[in-house]
Amino acid sequence: MPALFVLAGPTAVGKGTVSAYIREHYPQVWLSVSVTTRRPRPGEVEGRHYHFVSQERFDELAAQGEFLEYAVVHGRASYGTPRAPMQAAIEAGLLPLLEIDLQGARQVREQLPEAHFVFLAPPSWDELVRRLVGRGTETPEERERRLATARLELAAADEFDTVIVNDDVRRAAGELVHLMQQH
Repeated sequence: MPALFVLAGPTAVGKGTVSAYIREHYPQVWLSVSVTTRRPRPGEVEGRHYHFVSQERFDELAAQGEFLEYAVVHGRASYGTPRAPMQAAIEAGLLPLLEIDLQGARQVREQLPEAHFVFLAPPSWDELVRRLVGRGTETPEERERRLATARLELAAADEFDTVIVNDDVRRAAGELVHLMQQH
């Protein structure tokens, strides 16, 4: 049975970009689609990027034990990984990948310590700031909150089995998929 891979890293490091590249170029990889209470960003599609739900619906799913992990991220929105689709992907022999935040990765480690945890790191702090500012989807206050969180998240890299630097999306995605295929 294939190992579950967990991809995490600081805000704006490019987790979503690397995951989107993998989704497009590596059909053998199954990417989990998280549930969130935040509003869609421009270009995000329901069911492909996230399942967008109300806080009430999210709380119902959590109470029913439907999430492998869930958390409130950046003090704003709730995010969770649905358990059933991930289990089905593993049973189908696909290469399962969860793209989640640090809190979620820690929760998954508690439940599934046999999973392989990959930290996606920026080439530098300045590049991380440039990416966050450049995407232009956050208010200045939210940007500052995310950068404060990112400093803490970067310090957690040593909790992971593997660190991949996202200096080039194609290279980083290829390195991750190669690692998954080896396991």
